[in-house]
Amino acid sequence: MLRFAPIFHILGIILAVLSITMLLPAGIDYWDGDDNVHGFLDAALITGFVGVLVSLATRPASPQGLSARQAYLLTALIWVLIPLFGALPFLLGAPDINFTDAYFEAVSGITTTGSTILTGLENLPRGVLLWRGMLNWMGGLGIAFVAMIFLPVMRVGGMQFFRTEGFDTLGKILPRARDISRALLAAYAGLTLLCALSYIGCGMPVFDASIHAMATLATGGFGTHDSSFGAYSGTAEYAGTFFMLIGGMPFIRFVQLARGQTMPLWRDPQVRALLRWFVYAVVAIVLWRMTHGATDFEQTLRETLFNLASIMTGTGFGSANVGAWGAFPVTLAFCLGMIGGCTGSSSGALSVFRCLALISAIRSAIQRLHSPHRMVQPRLDGKPLDEDVLNPMMMYFTGYILILGVLTVLISMTGVDMQSAVFAIWTSMGNIGFGFGPMVARTGTMVDFSDQATWIMTLAMLLGRLGLLAILVVFMPRFWRE
Repeated sequence: MLRFAPIFHILGIILAVLSITMLLPAGIDYWDGDDNVHGFLDAALITGFVGVLVSLATRPASPQGLSARQAYLLTALIWVLIPLFGALPFLLGAPDINFTDAYFEAVSGITTTGSTILTGLENLPRGVLLWRGMLNWMGGLGIAFVAMIFLPVMRVGGMQFFRTEGFDTLGKILPRARDISRALLAAYAGLTLLCALSYIGCGMPVFDASIHAMATLATGGFGTHDSSFGAYSGTAEYAGTFFMLIGGMPFIRFVQLARGQTMPLWRDPQVRALLRWFVYAVVAIVLWRMTHGATDFEQTLRETLFNLASIMTGTGFGSANVGAWGAFPVTLAFCLGMIGGCTGSSSGALSVFRCLALISAIRSAIQRLHSPHRMVQPRLDGKPLDEDVLNPMMMYFTGYILILGVLTVLISMTGVDMQSAVFAIWTSMGNIGFGFGPMVARTGTMVDFSDQATWIMTLAMLLGRLGLLAILVVFMPRFWRE
């Protein structure tokens, strides 16, 4: 029988911690003399009360581990329930929106998608802007924890490959979950601080730099202006490009880098592929734009670097109208968004690792067709990819494309034009946050979508963040049987 007490005990602790974090934006609003402080205090009180109550009611007599089924359920509940409480400040204070929009905003933040339904960001209390950045930052850190601790156990989408003896995993250098958490937190916080200092050096105010740094490392994309990163175009775009690419790389590599191990970062096939494909795309689009009307090479290069890094890593910042660049750049950007960043980072979409594994599997299949009697095994970085790694990934690819198509049809049935529908599900499932299409063009946000369409996008964000199978398996009757 599935024991729920350990699951809800952990959820209770997370809610209690979440309530404490709400005091920081409350303090900002109190400092500013803004009445919105009461919304944050009420939200913190409700969240803390529920969290402490649930944690105490389910506290085990002795420490207990989690089974694979419990890990599945806990992972799903974290990403579904935490935004419910994270949305309370939006409901009880500014911007005083309805539940559908508040939950969408919180899910977008905690899944590091970065899509928003809010306009007039410059006029919102600073506490609200800080809370949105904190949702991004906490979500990115939580994704790293789940990716390195839970997903390999659950064998989701090829993640068990990172537990093989031949791969230099986090589990080999830091065998305990507590050590993993501390090391990831230190690396994540350190990189965020470096990013903030870089933005300040580029001329950003300290408050804006802090929020943009949190969103950058989390590849989340929540900013402080309706124009997104366009308000700080210039040198800051180069800094943003660098740190967005950092956020799209496995955080374990930066833990190793901090410990003096410099080679694993560059030897990681994901990192090399991410940078290689990114450079190819940048060169192709810069050449396209320079031969199709662009005259300022430095501006063209800077805008291309920043916006493609934002799309590929799923950050969602924008500093230019990518849709106006032409069909070829938009198509290439769409493909980069589908690939996403590295496994073990805060990026979403298919991931570089899965794409590399798929390419290897296709290459092996072609070789077997050419030489039927030849023994060919797919390999990645010289290490074999077994069937128990490839099969879940094939299921993931198939499921991803199928669900993307189904959700696109569903959202189009709510009255959304097909172009906006395709890109809305693309940006939601890939946790990209970069909008295209007529319904996004007016404001650059999702505010013009109906409530029904908003819920479909919310579902897409959750499915994309949880790797599809991790949440769909919970709805299978067999999951609940002994």
